[in-house]
Amino acid sequence: MLTYHFDNFIIEPVHEKYAWRICDLMTTNSDRFKRFFPQTLQQNLTPTLSQYFVANKVRQFAKKEEFLFVLKEIQHRTIMGLVYIKEIDWVKKEAELAYCIGYQYEGKGYTTKSVKALSHYAFNELKLETLRIIAHKSNQASIRVAEKCGYLWIETLPKAFTPPKESALDMELYVLENEG
Repeated sequence: MLTYHFDNFIIEPVHEKYAWRICDLMTTNSDRFKRFFPQTLQQNLTPTLSQYFVANKVRQFAKKEEFLFVLKEIQHRTIMGLVYIKEIDWVKKEAELAYCIGYQYEGKGYTTKSVKALSHYAFNELKLETLRIIAHKSNQASIRVAEKCGYLWIETLPKAFTPPKESALDMELYVLENEG
């Protein structure tokens, strides 16, 4: 099984056994995730919803439609965050990375290490050639992660994302090409 080990956390593919812990991550951080991760949040508001969500993500992973990884704290086995490899175009060999992390783990480098590891995985194992990160200009933490991982700002995407109960927002596109 694909697992990345770091000093105090692990990145690994989503598994059915994580449903309750993903529910806990999402509900504990609901204010944090409601704007830019509204669908993931809605699909994980209860343990039962999380079971359906995780079962679907495990299926998508097996079919290579979308890859969801969990960041798991080693000591307490708490799910710290999620990283998606999504919107995969196998013909163009490109995909988008999206990530979220719990408030108590923010600013400690976990997301940056995870994005670097999964960018490497996407290039070397999935044989993708282009990866995208799309972030709102107000999400400076997400932009810092993209930049620290070598992603370059390409352009502003007009009205590219509509958060719940808001108007469409312009989003910033960052891209990393496989130098492989």
